[in-house]
Amino acid sequence: MKKISIYFTMLVIFLCQTFCYAANDVLPAERGLVSKVEYVDSLPEQNQTKQFVTVKILSGKFKGSEIKLDNMLTGNPAYDIMLSGGDRVVLHLEPKVEFVEDIEDIDFFISDIERVNAVYIFTAIFFAILLLIGKRKGVLSFLSILVTVALIFFVMTPMILYGVQPILASLIVCIFSTIITLYLVGGFNRKSTSAIVGTIFSLGLAALLSIFSIKLASLTGFAGEETMFLYTARPDLDFTGILSASMMLAALGAVMDTSVSIASTINEIYNTDRNLDIKALFKSGMNVGKDIIGTMSNTLILVYLGSSLPLVLLSNNIDLIKFFNLNQVSTEIISALIGSIAILICVPITALISAYLIKKQTINESNFEIKKED
Repeated sequence: MKKISIYFTMLVIFLCQTFCYAANDVLPAERGLVSKVEYVDSLPEQNQTKQFVTVKILSGKFKGSEIKLDNMLTGNPAYDIMLSGGDRVVLHLEPKVEFVEDIEDIDFFISDIERVNAVYIFTAIFFAILLLIGKRKGVLSFLSILVTVALIFFVMTPMILYGVQPILASLIVCIFSTIITLYLVGGFNRKSTSAIVGTIFSLGLAALLSIFSIKLASLTGFAGEETMFLYTARPDLDFTGILSASMMLAALGAVMDTSVSIASTINEIYNTDRNLDIKALFKSGMNVGKDIIGTMSNTLILVYLGSSLPLVLLSNNIDLIKFFNLNQVSTEIISALIGSIAILICVPITALISAYLIKKQTINESNFEIKKED
């Protein structure tokens, strides 16, 4: 059953990926290697410096060809791309004509430095350590991560771009991600089922709270530059809905971890003492949940603070009343609080469901054995 679910999941992801790439126009790009850099005289009146760059194309139809490009440096580190010989870059292509036959038919621009190799290296380190420590569970955990990422990129993203309400799209992806992850890692049992139900209930509450918070705080959904870029390309999208969806996704990992911890604890306690009733199991789960609440809520808030450190530093240069009322600051604070509330609610829900299902499973097994003896 587990193998069938894995193969089915991989098939669905593959089909979604194929559909996504077939249905969307993607800006063309190629990889290149900087072989030579020359500096043109500075332009003091404009506070600019020009790099005259020779780039060897490493991929695509014109692989092996060399092109010469200008790279302007304005003195702003947020936008400048400082290049030197040996750097690998990403090239943006803009065809001059409808049917490209020669390299002269294309305008090349340096989009950014190629960083994906660093991503590959750290992914390999992560997978190696996960495999070393987790063994078979580690492999399943890594597979669940891939499934979750694929669901976000190749299911939720196309759904939102094609007009599906972002909250609904996010909720669907969160539910599928939770089911696949917990059944893959924890197996097909009532312990995993309890964690899944607890997670889904908590995420549903997080969705409602996010909608309410956006209305109450008049949040716009424009909390960063990337949102403005998206608005320029797709002004028709529901940006408050996207904000609500991002709150749910941000809370998913912590809520899932909390529910699994409680369900696993109750299951282990019951395996140690089968005489415990539902009330005693629920109480044990709540005691464990109280210890989890402090650390998990703290973890979630620290994640938001860490990602918003420039905003925290900005608080020293702005009046605190104005600072806490900034759209971006209020958005980050409310997102962290909604995730923490979801964790709090997850504890009693998962504890109750786990105690009931795990105890009921043993009762059903006992009745089956009695009937078998008769």
